[in-house]
Amino acid sequence: MLKVVSINFAYAEKEILQNISFEVKKGEHLGIIGESGCGKSTLLKAIYGLLDLDSGKIIFKKKKVLGPAYNLVPGVSNMKYLAQEEQLMPFTSVAENITTHLSRQFPKENKERLAVLLEVVDMQAYAHKKVKLLSGGQKQRVALAQVLAKKPEFLLLDEPFNFIDNFRKNRLRRRLFAYLRRENITCLFATHDATDILGFSDRVLVVKEGELLSDKHPKELIENPPNFYTASLLSEVNTIDATNFSASKKGHYLIYPQEIQLSKNGFLQAKVVKNYYNGFNYFVESVLENSEEKIYFYSENVMEQGEICKLTIAKLLLEKRFRSA
Repeated sequence: MLKVVSINFAYAEKEILQNISFEVKKGEHLGIIGESGCGKSTLLKAIYGLLDLDSGKIIFKKKKVLGPAYNLVPGVSNMKYLAQEEQLMPFTSVAENITTHLSRQFPKENKERLAVLLEVVDMQAYAHKKVKLLSGGQKQRVALAQVLAKKPEFLLLDEPFNFIDNFRKNRLRRRLFAYLRRENITCLFATHDATDILGFSDRVLVVKEGELLSDKHPKELIENPPNFYTASLLSEVNTIDATNFSASKKGHYLIYPQEIQLSKNGFLQAKVVKNYYNGFNYFVESVLENSEEKIYFYSENVMEQGEICKLTIAKLLLEKRFRSA
């Protein structure tokens, strides 16, 4: 459905996108993750035709996407783009903001569709409230409903849950992506939140400084991250120097805190520095004996500061997660 072929783009000679290529099939959901300023938003704008590329091409449904130099009104038919900055009518109600984008020829269907969209974005209780009176997160949800009202075939979302409270975010994510699956809407979304990526994307594009580092299924990325940058975007991660296991081995291991176990027979000895209670257990900061290298793990019980403990990591996991220097 979409082909991005070796695209490059720069602002004032500063390279933002560098030789990025990937494809998206009909109905797929792709997440784009990377640190702030890595080029995620720029990539979405380029795909929607808001930018003129320096080189490369973007093909949507067998037609080349052209930028503002070729189109008086930039954008792509059957594709919708929701930026972080919503564009709403502040002096009208939530319902009016959404129904503006529904066909006036089918009033009965419109009423039913409005109810569905309000439920998807969890805004039923605010249907008749003026947009200017809403919070930032509520406005973001209305903007999302507006985009869905246009019945896009391909949806581009830029940090769609950025301003939404955590207790609503989880439910909204489930409802939104279930709706997109049901309607067979292809989706490409940029985010900094690993929860968006791991639970709801078919593939993950990892971007760093404008370059595409990886394009894999989220399970594959979390189980076998290619580097520390990728692993750190998805979870807390330890980089453990290989010399802690063998003086002759050069490199490090990428190990998640939940993969480290307390054990009386553990081969790593560490001293507890601090505990962080997370509601279910304790996230423990410690330092390895001799090297003073920090290592993080989880404990069911609070541990005393200065306590010496022994830690173990599965041998097969070490073999899988070794990265040479």
